[in-house]
Amino acid sequence: MAALCSAGVAGLPSRAESQPLPGAETVYASAPPRLLQIRTLVADAGRQTSTGSGFLVSADGLAITNYHVVSDAALEPKTYRLEYTGADGTQGAVALLAVDLPNDLALVRVEKQNAPFFGFDKAALDGSLPKGERLYSLGNPLDLGFTIIEGTYNGLVEHSYNDHIHFTGALNPGMSGGPAVNAQGQVVGVNVATRRGGQLISFLVPARFAAALVARGQDAKPAPADLRKDVIAQLVSWRGALYKSLGEEGFRDRVFGSYQAPETRAAWFECWASTNASASPKPRASINSTSCKAEASVYVASDLNTGAVEVSHAYAKSIDLNQFQFATVLTQLAQPRLTLGGSFRKWYTPQHCNEDFVGMAPAAAEHPPLRVIWCAQGYREFDGLYDVAMVAVTQDHADEALVSRLSLQAIAYDDALQLGKSFLERLQAVR
Repeated sequence: MAALCSAGVAGLPSRAESQPLPGAETVYASAPPRLLQIRTLVADAGRQTSTGSGFLVSADGLAITNYHVVSDAALEPKTYRLEYTGADGTQGAVALLAVDLPNDLALVRVEKQNAPFFGFDKAALDGSLPKGERLYSLGNPLDLGFTIIEGTYNGLVEHSYNDHIHFTGALNPGMSGGPAVNAQGQVVGVNVATRRGGQLISFLVPARFAAALVARGQDAKPAPADLRKDVIAQLVSWRGALYKSLGEEGFRDRVFGSYQAPETRAAWFECWASTNASASPKPRASINSTSCKAEASVYVASDLNTGAVEVSHAYAKSIDLNQFQFATVLTQLAQPRLTLGGSFRKWYTPQHCNEDFVGMAPAAAEHPPLRVIWCAQGYREFDGLYDVAMVAVTQDHADEALVSRLSLQAIAYDDALQLGKSFLERLQAVR
């Protein structure tokens, strides 16, 4: 890894040298021999189904790209194959060596010897890169040809379980897997995503994850038959660590009307509130809600993106409804709504739900009786992982109630039971 850190783009000055920094023109001029377009093709048809970018990290053809660029070939190696086209016009086959599923990275090898390559920025690897540094993102957007995008390093994204760099630059489809480099041509991050609905809000995978994958997989031999098992194992391990962290962070109590309910202490959740107070026509029951969602999803396949975690509460109070009409409102609020990350028939077993009245043991005045709905569905290929939705409705008053929801994707069943139990135990009345 030390060699990778020190290797830069030939002909460009080091960070420590005092001469003026080169601009985008100089960075791009030396980049083409190091840049790749990676295409996924249907093996029998020989036609591409998707394209992405990549970049060389060693003289003997090791290259980094995004996992999602090569995921079809990783999961279905008999159906898909990979090819590359270099920005310098070279072409050839791509061998998939290793993947880092949680960080959306893949290590591949192409048929090159004595090739120029990108090194990693030492400041990026040790976390000392200053905010505001000018970066240059390279890739092939929309198959239009290799492009350079100038932008700014804004540090790591807040409220995210996985580390991502906030890059102020216009990444576009096809640039995924390309490098974002400093003015010396050293890699700071890997292009991964853009925020739809925003302007110039894009994300990079930090360079340290790419360097670690190179160190781990540089001696690996192509083994496409084993990568599917590795993808599944990485998903199970990563989700286990996430839910362990969620349990260790624990819950804090918040007051909602006449009730006290749990919200997670984990910093990687983002919370928002809503109300129907301004609805038209005038509502007959007031509903004030909060929802805390985790930025913790992971790309598994082109038709499966899983990992959503959500904690939400809705405090409902009747304005002029009788108890039967109010009960109807609560029933609508309490629909379990299992979240699907992909095609139901392909990825999931049938869902099963159970509904019952629940009380704490021993019973206490501060714990209201609850009507609880528990729904779960398993994954066909990920043994031991489930999507779970639990909804609890307080049953201690005829004209007000708290509807609390816990939604967990890709979780071990025992972990879901433990989190669900802890969640229910913290639901209390505070009149």
